[in-house]
Amino acid sequence: MDKLHILNKIKEYNTIIIHKHMRPDGDCYGAGFGLKEIIKESFPGKEVYVVGETAEYVKFIGDVDEIADEKYKGALSIVVDTASAERVADQRFVLSDYVIKIDHHIPVQDYGDFQYVDTTRPATAQIILEFFLEYQNELKFNMTAAIALYTGIVTDTGRFKYRSVTGDTFRCVAFLIDFGLDFTNILNILDIKSESLMKLQGYVLQNFEKTPNGVAYIKMRPEIIENFGVTLEEASSLVNQLSTLDDCPVWMLFAEYENNIVRGRLRSRAPAIDKLANKYDGGGHKLACGANLGDWNRVELLLKDADELVKNYKKTLV
Repeated sequence: MDKLHILNKIKEYNTIIIHKHMRPDGDCYGAGFGLKEIIKESFPGKEVYVVGETAEYVKFIGDVDEIADEKYKGALSIVVDTASAERVADQRFVLSDYVIKIDHHIPVQDYGDFQYVDTTRPATAQIILEFFLEYQNELKFNMTAAIALYTGIVTDTGRFKYRSVTGDTFRCVAFLIDFGLDFTNILNILDIKSESLMKLQGYVLQNFEKTPNGVAYIKMRPEIIENFGVTLEEASSLVNQLSTLDDCPVWMLFAEYENNIVRGRLRSRAPAIDKLANKYDGGGHKLACGANLGDWNRVELLLKDADELVKNYKKTLV
């Protein structure tokens, strides 16, 4: 019934504006552009836009639209993959006539007029694809949507390595492959790195640090990013370079964003870290979170708490 409400709202509005979160990743890009293509293919007379920030590594999915404020008058806004309102990249969604939130993160904030949140799904792109499959007698699909949705699913599942992946995930991907998707081409595109990024990857492997009980981390200070000539987005994408250390079930990457605000990317193989992220004004999934530290001093506080968490976790293994 919840998904039917979304379909009915899409039918009701002639202008639909899709929003993503700040510092977009592959999932919000894939979910946003996948939904746009489904709506455009199904209802050619509607105006459909995706707005917000650009992520270069998945820009092959599509280009964001530049629209005037007037477009929001009498429009439907759909915000994908964004747990809280302040993280929406283009805050003009509040100007819309009606706002729908579609997400898979642990709920942080209810915003908009209607929320569809399914935390059992590893990617919002999977939710969008399942929405199409449930109503495919009324909706249409195309290859651009397939590329976008596969990219969203494959990036947010760590190429199907995370525990959040279910049989439903693979059934969705099977549909895309049967549809004719060249998934190997997408993986090849995602694998491409610049020489500068590869050198930074080597730096991370040679210069990461560990807490006494086994939290691996790297501090991507601005001078490091500048010296290697990469973007902040590229540097932050290297968090999982630390994922294979046998004695570190938790790993983190810290970087300085706009207004000198330090944020952390937190990852785990086993111990839940979402409550730790919540303590530091962040959130996400049990094993993959973000944290808003503010300054580098709070990084040390978080590391101390994370080390204690890992210590307690390792006690349970004895």
